[in-house]
Parts: sequence; C-alpha cells; structure tokens
Amino acid sequence: MPADYIKLIASNKKARHNFHIDAEYEAGIVLVGSEVKSIREGRVSFQDSYADIRRGEVFLRQLHISPYKFAYNDNHEPMRTRKLLLHKAEISKLIGKIKERGYTLVPLKIYFKNDKIKVLLGLGKGKKLYDKRQSIKERDVKRDMDRDRKKYSA
Repeated sequence: MPADYIKLIASNKKARHNFHIDAEYEAGIVLVGSEVKSIREGRVSFQDSYADIRRGEVFLRQLHISPYKFAYNDNHEPMRTRKLLLHKAEISKLIGKIKERGYTLVPLKIYFKNDKIKVLLGLGKGKKLYDKRQSIKERDVKRDMDRDRKKYSA
C-alpha cells in the first residue's frame, strides 16, 4: 500500500460549477459507527451541504448519510450536524476569509485516506450566471480541441 492510500467515496460535482474555489482544506470528520458503515457503501449525498464555523469549531451541515440498513437500535440521524476536525490556525484563517463578503465553505469530496474518512473543503465565492456560462463554453471548446487533436494525430 502506498504512503497515502486515497479511495474516493463521493464528490460534489455541483460545487465547482456553482463556486469559484480559491483554497482547499482537508478535514477529519466525527462520525458514529453506523455512519462509517453507510459511507463505506457510498450512501452519501452532498446536495445543499455546507460548512460553517460556530464558537471556533467547524461543522458540516445538510450532508445526507443514509441510515445503515443492518443497524436496528442505534442508527444515526441522516441529516445531523457533524463536527469537522481542523487545526486552530486553519480555523482562524477560515474565519478571516469567511468574514469577507461572499465566501463560503463547501464540501468538495469525501474519501478514505489511510483508513480514515476525510472531507475536502473548498473556500469559494458563488458564481454569477454569466460565469457559469463561460465555464461551460470553455469546457466545450477544450473538448472540441482535444477531439480534433486526436483525429489529426491518429
């Protein structure tokens, strides 16, 4: 096994479409046992999820982790608020950035790193409609160029 074994569980594809991501932060997440088992099955949804800072701690809100079907008595609440684990220096840097107008913390990916579940947070500003159109246009142009390059090189 390599030094940093990373296995992607889920990614938030809408985040990069809706936000300009300026910085990324890796955070641990506090979970209960049935949540870990459900995440191992890939039963997690990022829809409308975000992170916020309260009393010097970072919390992940609106992340949906489906209940584990084999846990009967002690199953978790699917939409509960989960604490994220970051260093104090990172949290204070985030507090300074979030106080600026328009910045928000958005979860980008959830993955296993050396058998621990990690969340990749993105510090981003919301895109306007014309920014989204520009991103789509750039992606389409790049795809066409790659297609032409492949056609003429073969």
